[in-house]
Amino acid sequence: MGSPDVVRLDGVSKRFTVLRDKSVKERLLNVSTSRAHREDFWALRDIDLTISAGTTIGLVGHNGSGKSTLLKLIGGILRPTSGSVSRRGRLAALLELGAGFHPDLTGRENVFLNAALLGLSRRETRAAFDRIVDFSGIGDFIDTAVKFYSSGMAVRLGFAVAVHVDPDLLLVDEVLAVGDEAFQLKCIDKIREFQREGRTIIFVSHASQLVSQLCDRVAVLHHGSMIFDGETATGLRTFHGLAGTAE
Repeated sequence: MGSPDVVRLDGVSKRFTVLRDKSVKERLLNVSTSRAHREDFWALRDIDLTISAGTTIGLVGHNGSGKSTLLKLIGGILRPTSGSVSRRGRLAALLELGAGFHPDLTGRENVFLNAALLGLSRRETRAAFDRIVDFSGIGDFIDTAVKFYSSGMAVRLGFAVAVHVDPDLLLVDEVLAVGDEAFQLKCIDKIREFQREGRTIIFVSHASQLVSQLCDRVAVLHHGSMIFDGETATGLRTFHGLAGTAE
């Protein structure tokens, strides 16, 4: 019997409305004809995707292909315009730099806030707190307001929280590109540990070498459509072929 499905998308499309007015003044002047100044932009069209437990899948594509939108739909941050998204298990997501952190709260306060949002009790967070801080490597700044953190510090703390809430499904969007090399290696080791434990990982990255190392499957997005879903090496060749270069 095969592994159960953790994520399933059926016919998923996502539309955004883009305002073509050039300024707030123009919007106010054109309020009666605002519909004429709107355009529909389809970030995703008719996406079918099933991800089984224990899979590490890479989402690849050039900027604007719909990768981050797809990840946000899976994470429940966005709702599809049409189609359905289903998911099972505890989710942890690191989708944007500093996402979910309140800039005026300290690192310590944000750890407890984010862990609570991800489903941990205060007691569970206290039990994991020292491991989170140790993994992040920002112990000297844990009681400093996050608005004073560098981008690398914010990513390190966010990733540390995400991987210590015992997730069944981990969503990662380009964050490994921000941390220093030592922290990237630590994150890769943690991802490999998750893989050995049979957890499911959805990984967005432009770093083909990293995708090749970590992912056992690749889905390629192009202008909002999924043009390939399958074996990693073939998926990466498909991706590079979009730019006219094949490996």
